[in-house]
Amino acid sequence: MKIGLIKEIKTKENRVGLTPAGVAALAANGHQVYVEQGAGTGSGFGDEAYRQAGAAGIVSTAEAWDQELVVKVKEPVASEFRFLKQQIVFTYFHLAGVPWELTAALLAGKTSAVAYETLEDGNGRLPLLAPMSAVAGNMAVQMGCHFLAAHHGGKGVMLGSVLGKKYGKVLIVGDGVVGSHAARTAIGLGANVTVAGLFPENADRLHREISADIEFIQSSPETIAAQLPDTDLLVGAVLVHGARAEHLVTENMIKTMLPGSVAVDVSIDQGGCIETAHATTHDDPVYLQHGVIHYCVSNMPGAYPRTSTLALTDATLPYVLKLADHGLSALKTDPGFGKALNTHQGYITYRPVAEAFDLADKYRDWQTID
Repeated sequence: MKIGLIKEIKTKENRVGLTPAGVAALAANGHQVYVEQGAGTGSGFGDEAYRQAGAAGIVSTAEAWDQELVVKVKEPVASEFRFLKQQIVFTYFHLAGVPWELTAALLAGKTSAVAYETLEDGNGRLPLLAPMSAVAGNMAVQMGCHFLAAHHGGKGVMLGSVLGKKYGKVLIVGDGVVGSHAARTAIGLGANVTVAGLFPENADRLHREISADIEFIQSSPETIAAQLPDTDLLVGAVLVHGARAEHLVTENMIKTMLPGSVAVDVSIDQGGCIETAHATTHDDPVYLQHGVIHYCVSNMPGAYPRTSTLALTDATLPYVLKLADHGLSALKTDPGFGKALNTHQGYITYRPVAEAFDLADKYRDWQTID
């Protein structure tokens, strides 16, 4: 198969969808990989490294997109819509949480959009979302520390232990991969950490795997609201598979936080779980609302492209190889992989996306499409 590796152009996005080692693995299987010039530079992989790995060519943007299978990291942005056609595009899409125009462009191009974030393993987990969720969870606390500093507009509270005494309170809404990594980072600093989750049995896992010092509360509007007045850092870490995140933290709740507190909404890719959140960029990452600093960058792991690329491609490469070897037929033999297909032949093929845009008439089971 002919494969295009794209250079990301989203603001401050320096990750890349394949490392040179990944290209070598594809070439060894008889596939041709066309690498867009400079695709891996931001992650520390130069064009020459791809040549030596067996890339079929270092090519222009248009040439890289003009392949049977296109591999990216982030969803296509508006300037890339013109390249969408009847090809397979394998990347993060988050269609339910981004403006309709992207889905419309995929449908118009009859593109087969295979989404990292809705691919499931045999246990219903999201193996291609997990590595970036882990990075984002770690980052959420780091960014919170940064913007809590008084000279960055924060309330001047340090998250950490000073001579054995804990300072700063972190409330994490969600106890999945993002929440667990945020909790681990915050506990490691020495902060006071509360995690709001749906299942009390997860408290045992957090205590066993991270620290008995984590306070676990049953997530509800009442319990979350009660925590916020003395919370220094709020981390939104809610995930609904392929669908828009629910606003578990309302605007009225945000109003109860003290001025200079920080809210980091890691769920912003899926629309955000904090009502006052809207997507920001690495160039302009924060804004102030009701006195609370909001950090809502929609591609957080792009700040650490080397680590993020290595972690991501470890997870994605086996699936890239399956797509390259078998095309969309690979999805038929793996139901979890099949859930990754979000659009195909002008139809929406992932039900939560159709529901997000109230387009039931555009939904089809992809295996029923001629």
